[in-house]
Amino acid sequence: MQTDPKENIEDEILDRTLRPNRFEEYFGQEKIKNNLNTLLQAAKQRKDSPEHILLYGGSGLGKTTLAHIIAKELNTNIKITSGPAIEKIGDLASILTNLEEGDILFIDECHALNRIIEEYLYPAMEENYLDIIIGKGPSARSIQLELPQFTLIAATTRISSLSSPLRNRFGATYHLEYYNEKDIENILKRSSKILKIEADEKGLKEIAKRARRTPRVANRLLKRVRDYAQVHGKGKIDQEIAKQALEMLEIDELGLENVDRLIIQSIIDKFNGGPVGLDTLAAITSEDKDTVCDVYEPYLMQIGFLARTPKGRIVTNLAYEHLGLNIPKQKKLI
Repeated sequence: MQTDPKENIEDEILDRTLRPNRFEEYFGQEKIKNNLNTLLQAAKQRKDSPEHILLYGGSGLGKTTLAHIIAKELNTNIKITSGPAIEKIGDLASILTNLEEGDILFIDECHALNRIIEEYLYPAMEENYLDIIIGKGPSARSIQLELPQFTLIAATTRISSLSSPLRNRFGATYHLEYYNEKDIENILKRSSKILKIEADEKGLKEIAKRARRTPRVANRLLKRVRDYAQVHGKGKIDQEIAKQALEMLEIDELGLENVDRLIIQSIIDKFNGGPVGLDTLAAITSEDKDTVCDVYEPYLMQIGFLARTPKGRIVTNLAYEHLGLNIPKQKKLI
C-alpha cells in the first residue's frame, strides 16, 4: 500500500511535536537515562564536552530523541546528518568546520558510513583536527584544519556492521531495549494531551498492547485511531473504538501486521516451519533484505515467534499457537 507523501510530512511534523525535551518527559530506558545524566552532569561540572556517545537498538526506540535531549541538557546546538548523506570527504569537512565549541554532531545510521570517511573522522574525534589533501599527484599537499571541541552522538540499528576502530572510539555505548507496556501507556497519555485527543485509560491501554513495544509505533497508531474516532465515533478514544480502529488496520492483539503474519505463515506453509534464508523472506514479502532484517525480524524474535539458526530462520511453537495451527509432531521446534 502506497503512503501519501503529504501524510508522511504531517506525521514527521507531529513526531517532532511529540518529541520529549527533557529526561523527565522521556518514559522508559531508565538505566540509560541515569547513566547519561551522570555523564552530562560530570561534563558540565568540568566545563568540558562529554565523551562521544554511541546509541544502538531497533528503529523507533528513541535514539534521535535522546540526542536532542542531550543537546537540551547541555544547552548547546545539535547538527544532524546521517551515514548515507556523507558521501565525500568534502561533505564531512563542511559539517565539521561549521561546528561551534561544545556542539553536538548527531550521525544517524552510522553503520552506513563509507570506510574512507571513517578514516578522516578518527582524528576529528580524538584530536579535534581534520587532514585534507588538496590537489593531485606531485603538487598535492595536506592541510590540517583545527576543529572546535564537540561531541559526536552516533545511532545505529546494526552495531555489528560498525567497524571495530570506529566502535572503540566511543567513550559511552548504550543499547536501547524494547519498552514495557506501562511505559508505552505513559507515552500515549503524554502524546494525547499534546495532540488534545480525548482518550480514556482503557482505550490507550488497547493501543499500547498493539504498539510493538515501540514509541514511534505507539504514536503512529494513536493518530490513526484518533482519525477513526473522529469519523466513526464521537471523537473520543475508548476501548471499543480502539479495537475497531486497530482491527480495520489489521493489527492484532500482539501488534502483528500483514507482513509479520505473511512471514510466519509463509515459513509454515511453504517451508514446513523453516529454516529459511533472508533472501527468500525478502522475496516472499516483496521487501528488501534490510527492511525485513531491521523492521520485522527484531519484533518477531522479541516476542519469541521467530528464531535464527545457522541454516536460517525458523518458526517457533508460540507462532503456531498464536495462528491457531497444529504443531507438527515430526518436527522439533524451539
